[in-house]
Amino acid sequence: MAKVGIVMGSDSDMPVMAQAADILEKLGVEFEMTVISAHREPDIFFNYAKSLEEKGVKVVIAGAGKAAHLPGMCAALFPMPVIGIPMKTSDLGGVDSLYSIVQMPSGIPVATVAINGGTNAGILAAKILATSDPELLERLKAYSEGLKNDVVKKAEKLDEIGYKEYVAQMKK
Repeated sequence: MAKVGIVMGSDSDMPVMAQAADILEKLGVEFEMTVISAHREPDIFFNYAKSLEEKGVKVVIAGAGKAAHLPGMCAALFPMPVIGIPMKTSDLGGVDSLYSIVQMPSGIPVATVAINGGTNAGILAAKILATSDPELLERLKAYSEGLKNDVVKKAEKLDEIGYKEYVAQMKK
């Protein structure tokens, strides 16, 4: 099966990046994960990004905060899709990261998910791979059906117990 590369600029990004790994694992998608800095170790980063294609990686998920150059640098070096996850930052709440990732120059696209959107990055990577993997596509359809069923169950519970009791149970 095709692989996804998950890369982050700092281990402080791990809680968000783990969301991507968790959903990929749930969907049965093989991935590798590492911490690497495009700024602090550019030679190591360059070699890493250039080696991904020969390792069988088909999609990269790159998370970064503040200047957030990691996803764009991955896209500049890796010829297949890159998904950027802007990290929430203490300075500007992640808007700095979002703008840095989404405003790539023409010819170097980075698909960008929401600030701290690890789960959606994993799902998007799986959807990209599913265009050529019918079994993965079926697992994605089942996952979506599960999401729908969860909402239906919540609506039924709300109808059954009323909003005040529902809110009280949510606070527990």
